[in-house]
Amino acid sequence: MSNDDDSLPISALQHFLFCPRQCALIYLERQWEENVLTARGRLEHERVDSGYKEFRRGKRQLSGLYIRSESLQMQGRLDVLELELLNARAPDNLSVLGLKGEWSACPVEFKHGESKQNDCDRVQLCAQVICLEEQLAISIETASLFYQKIRRREEVAMDDALRAKTRQTAGALHELFQAGKTPSPAYSTRCRSCSLFEICLPQKLSKNNARYRTMIFNAQEPAS
Repeated sequence: MSNDDDSLPISALQHFLFCPRQCALIYLERQWEENVLTARGRLEHERVDSGYKEFRRGKRQLSGLYIRSESLQMQGRLDVLELELLNARAPDNLSVLGLKGEWSACPVEFKHGESKQNDCDRVQLCAQVICLEEQLAISIETASLFYQKIRRREEVAMDDALRAKTRQTAGALHELFQAGKTPSPAYSTRCRSCSLFEICLPQKLSKNNARYRTMIFNAQEPAS
C-alpha cells in the first residue's frame, strides 16, 4: 500500500503485544484515559517529539523524524536518531539527510518505565529500524531503548528472530484492524496498571464471558 491512509501507527505494535483488547480500544474505538504512568510518559516525550537537532563534532541527534515502511505498511515518528561519523572520506551513505561521508545510525525509543521481559518495546523499536532501513537504504544492527524511570539504556540487537516477530506482529495487527472487532477481555494482574481499566472492565466482563461460555456448554451437553 502506498497511501498513508492505508498504513498503521508503529506505536500500535507495543499496545497490541501488551494487550490486543487495549490496542483495539485505543485505535479502533478511540477510547483513552490518562493515569499517572501515561501522564509521566507524555511529559517525558515532549522534548523528543519537538523536532530538535543537536550537532557535535562527528555526531548528530535528530528527533521527530517521520518514518514509514512499505513492507510493514506502518508509519510513525521517531523519538531520536543518533548519527555518528565513521569515515569522512568514504562515499556518502546518508546524503538524504545532508551528511557527507559514512555514518552509522541508531534509533532510540524513550520509555517511561523499565525494561520488560516481553518484547513489546523491542518489536516497536525493530519496526522503526525496518522503516529507516527502507527509507535510507542502510543496514542497522542495533538500536536502543532508554527507560526514564531507571535512567538506563538497553541496547537491542536487530537479529533475525526479532525481525521475524516484528513482521508477524505487524501482520496480526493489520488483521485486527481489518476485522474491526474489539477482542474480549482476559483479566490479569497487569490490568491494574492500564489507564483503560475502568473502560475495559476486564474483571466484570471476563467473569460474564466465562459464565456465558459455561451456560452454552451446559446447554449443549446431552442429557444423561
